[in-house]
Amino acid sequence: MIVVEVEGGKDGIEKALKKYKRKFERTKMMRQLRNRKEFEKPSVKRRNQIKKAIYVEQKFGNNE
Repeated sequence: MIVVEVEGGKDGIEKALKKYKRKFERTKMMRQLRNRKEFEKPSVKRRNQIKKAIYVEQKFGNNE
């Protein structure tokens, strides 16, 4: 559970919402929910990781 302290004043709620959003992003909850939406076989996961690694290496690996 994410806990955010609200300070008094005019901008207290705005700042608290901003802190909540940041903390929520850091927990990576949305990423987990998207990944669990559909089952992906382990072999397919591994294949996608390899494809991504090849892409990144081709795109950013050659700094010549």
